[in-house]
Amino acid sequence: MPELPDITVYLEALEARILGSTLDRVRIASPFLLRTVDPPVSAAEGKTVTALRRVGKRIAIGFDGGSVWLVLHLMIAGRLHWKPKPGAAIPGGKRGLAAFDFSNGTLILTEAGTQKRASLHMVRDPASLDPGGLEPLTASLDEFRAALTAENHTLKRALTDPRVFSGIGNAYSDEILHRAKLSPIAQTQKLQADEIRRLYEAVQSSLHDWIQILRGTSKGDFPEHVTAFRPEMAAHGKYGEPCPACGAKIQRIRYASNETNYCPNCQTGGKLLADRALSRLLGSDWPRSLEELEALKRR
Repeated sequence: MPELPDITVYLEALEARILGSTLDRVRIASPFLLRTVDPPVSAAEGKTVTALRRVGKRIAIGFDGGSVWLVLHLMIAGRLHWKPKPGAAIPGGKRGLAAFDFSNGTLILTEAGTQKRASLHMVRDPASLDPGGLEPLTASLDEFRAALTAENHTLKRALTDPRVFSGIGNAYSDEILHRAKLSPIAQTQKLQADEIRRLYEAVQSSLHDWIQILRGTSKGDFPEHVTAFRPEMAAHGKYGEPCPACGAKIQRIRYASNETNYCPNCQTGGKLLADRALSRLLGSDWPRSLEELEALKRR
């Protein structure tokens, strides 16, 4: 799912292309895309784009008058594409969801896979879709500490909860926790002051660094290769690969369709965190350290 750095770079690319332009027409190819119709889609047609805003992990496009907003949530597999041709065709099959026609080109929304989760909301105020999480890049340390410790959750859950922090998801939370050298299952209300500061600094530096990396990857072009798995990442998607900091193998915790990646040496004092599926299978034989895991593999 595109997160804060990805959405930031998307917005910068959109500002360069559609800010000040008129939306001539909206073409919706999937009946599952449009979730709200007050105001109707037609209310945006013929109007000029005057504002672009990130709302959590959503992209909000505002039109003159300020009372009509088009809000896109890409979810896991939704992606945006810019075609410098007015009226460009929507990709065929189930992949193409919608096209937004401007005088200088077409913004196309696609979604890979069969689960149609991407959404388009038409609203009068994008704040109505804001889960309310703290903006991590503008928050002070005190504000960050208050949001983090308001309730007792694991760090992984707190970082990815949109009601706690805005725009952080599965991928960048792994990178943040690896940089902070903190366990994903550490409890927020049990953290020491220095650990909270370390986490705050890791959030700030990781997100800023990734915005710069993605800008460099795009090189001024429209970002066409948005993905949660990048070779520069230290932990996320790196299961079984060496940690760039210490060389130990990156491990994982799997749950539902997601997994958390972490380095046992850097983050958990050498302890392996129980993977739900494997720990149920192995029971008391679940390895407690990397050494025990390697010995188990050699059996």
